[in-house]
Amino acid sequence: MPTLSSARYGKENVRVYKVHRDEETGVQTVVELTVSVLLEGEIETSYTAADNGVIVATESIKNTVYVLAKQNPVVPSELFASILARHFIDTYRHIHAAHAKVVTHRWTRMTIDGEPHPHSFIRDGTETRNAEASAKRDSDISVKSSIAGLLVLKSTGSEFHGFIRDEYTTLPDIYDRILSTEVDCAWTWKAFANVNAVESAVSKFDEAWEKARSVTLRVFAQTNSASVQNTMYTMCEQILAAVPDVDDVDYSLPNRHYWELDLSWHKGLKNTGKDAEVYTPQSNPNGLIQCTVSRDPEPRTS
Repeated sequence: MPTLSSARYGKENVRVYKVHRDEETGVQTVVELTVSVLLEGEIETSYTAADNGVIVATESIKNTVYVLAKQNPVVPSELFASILARHFIDTYRHIHAAHAKVVTHRWTRMTIDGEPHPHSFIRDGTETRNAEASAKRDSDISVKSSIAGLLVLKSTGSEFHGFIRDEYTTLPDIYDRILSTEVDCAWTWKAFANVNAVESAVSKFDEAWEKARSVTLRVFAQTNSASVQNTMYTMCEQILAAVPDVDDVDYSLPNRHYWELDLSWHKGLKNTGKDAEVYTPQSNPNGLIQCTVSRDPEPRTS
């Protein structure tokens, strides 16, 4: 007899835009989010017995996102995700776990004639600041923050050699190459007892994001990279040192390749090695390098 071993459902891609208007200064601040919520609990009969009586309709989940966005701050996203996740646990007794993901899209205030404009903004890249919160009944709230879609490139200062060579290898040793990737960096916080504890840490979330982003850019730019693996490990180490309330850091870095182009077929034109200036950007296939680095567990006290 088959058994439903796990199940969750919810609403994803809920688009939210919120504006704060300062009546005294006339300055407006905007936030645009994409929100996803997934629920778990005593919902198995909706799958096995067509019992819709245990389902909180996904339309209701969407509407809840809008109502809570009106009633609560939506920044930092870690707090809003925690408020969302805890709401479904507190509201529906048969829901035992709720998972909320909040993606914050970039809107940067315009500078016009050297002055910040009070209500005009520019989308200056696809990078997003993300947060995920999971709440379980009679348990802590787990929160994970991340940077996604941060596209970086350096035109030198990267090499790759000394790797395994066998009958499948065609890649030559490389001592100077272009390094480019789309950064996906996440860090998991020590557990929070409740939403109040998350709210008390609000200032830490912004500070951690700034530090994680700064470490990522600084290490990427300043390190002579022997490999993406070693570079990302260094990034993880430095973030753990800079943010003591974080338990682990993970990176996912796809290689965005730029290959040298041999133009010798055209009148002996030199465009390889030290003469390389024109390259061909590649879309796929690409390397994908991932890791998670965790803080050493605290020693037990007798």
